[in-house]
Formats: sequence, structure tokens, C-alpha cells
Amino acid sequence: MKAEQRREWIVNELYRNKKVQVSALAQTFGVSEETVRRDLDKLEKEGVAQKNYGGAVLSAPTNRDPSYASRHDLNLEAKRIIAEQVLELIHDGDSIMADTSSTAFEALRMAAERRENLTLITNSLVALSALQQSGHRLIGTGGTLGASTSSFVGPDAARTIERYNADVALLGCKALSMNGGICDSNEAESELKLLMRRQANKVILVADHSKFDRLAFIRLFDFGDIDFVVTDRPPAEEWTAFLRGRGVTLVCGQAAETEGVDRTENTEPAEETDALRS
Repeated sequence: MKAEQRREWIVNELYRNKKVQVSALAQTFGVSEETVRRDLDKLEKEGVAQKNYGGAVLSAPTNRDPSYASRHDLNLEAKRIIAEQVLELIHDGDSIMADTSSTAFEALRMAAERRENLTLITNSLVALSALQQSGHRLIGTGGTLGASTSSFVGPDAARTIERYNADVALLGCKALSMNGGICDSNEAESELKLLMRRQANKVILVADHSKFDRLAFIRLFDFGDIDFVVTDRPPAEEWTAFLRGRGVTLVCGQAAETEGVDRTENTEPAEETDALRS
């Protein structure tokens, strides 16, 4: 059994029983206890597990959802680098569904400045307000407005999203974990992200370097459900291989050029990739 498969098994066991024992895992996998400890080290780094004497317990990830204002200026330069890369994936005349992430907002704002005749569908009050004079077609989802998140959620917002088929879904997230998937912290907004992914022909996930190897409260979807991951700097090499194996194209920002790495890790779809979308 490969290391990734072992860690996936351990994660499932943690969610079932809240704890695991090193000795029992070593016997189950037929490996040394030291190998199991390395697996637990990796899961602890990702925020899935908390090691203790003889094993580990499930680490409860945060479900705290910070306000938009507190998120906007965080890693702002990284978000602008990501926006530059996203621009290469958006064309004149595209229809774009975008969530309320601050990284997606930076990409939307840049696209509105440099592309023509876009249709922008979003539940972000911030984006609607900032781009209302942009000359592009704007469609707000409506719904219930969250005071701190500046986002529309609820059944009305969902019905609006389901009415349209878009060229691109531009989505942010709180965390990416090889074992835990693509994660977020707001349940109501997560439901809309799932709908946007379903209604789009091309799905672009935007995430700065701080989101990798972390876990958040809600598992949004698996990596096979997206087409691109756009980030500001190259992640660890194991991430490159991991994404390639799932048919995901990794696009990196300026840091990649500085380090002599191609900005785009163009990958051929793996056999397991979900190529069809409803």
C-alpha cells in the first residue's frame, strides 16, 4: 500500500473512531511503526490529526468564517499574482461564475479591466458594487445577505445559479489537503460553490501558497472535480505529481519564473479524471 493510500485510510479511521494507535496501524498495513509515525506527522502538518502518546486523535478543524474585510488585504500581493495567471485562462465574451473569495475578486477585477464583453455571475456584493460601472454584464444571485461576509446565500441564490450555464467557474477555498480534499469554512457558501462548479464548463480554483497542506471545516469537492489550480508560487513537488495524476493543470505565478520553473504544469488528464459535467 502506498503512503497516500495509508494516509487516506488513517483519515477515514480518524473520522470514524476519533483516534488511532501506531501499533495497530503498523500491523494493519504491514509496515514499521516508524513509517506510521511519518504518516501521522504528515497528517498533523495538514491539520487532520493531533499526535499523542502511542497514536493520534482527530484534530477538529476550524469552522470560523472571517469577515471579507479581514480577508481582503491578507496576502494581497499573492492574490494579484494569481489574478495575472487567471487572466490567461479567460477570454473576451466569456461568462464567468465567481464566488465571494477575495482571491476570486482580484481575478474578476483584473479580467474586467483587460477583457471585453464579459458576463459576470456572482453572489459577492463586493464584486457587484466594484464592477457596476465596468461596462460588463453583471448578474447578482440575490438571496440572503451575510452582514460580515458580504455574500448572498440561500435558496434564491441557488436558483439563480442553476438558471445559467457558464464558460468558467472561478472559485476560492480555505484549504487544500491531499487527504482531505478542497475545503472551506462556510456551509451556506459551500453549497453555492458546488452549484457553480456543476454549471461551468471550466473550473478554476484560485489558492495562494498558504492554503496548501491545510484542512478546513467543510470538504467541498475532490481534485478530480476541477480543471486548474492557480497559485502564486510552486508548491512542493509532491503536489505537482499529485495534481498531474488527477488531470489537474497547475498554474504558478511569478515566483515560478524566479526559481526557473515553468509557470504552467500542463498535464494530460488521468484515467480517473471526471471530464463530464452536468
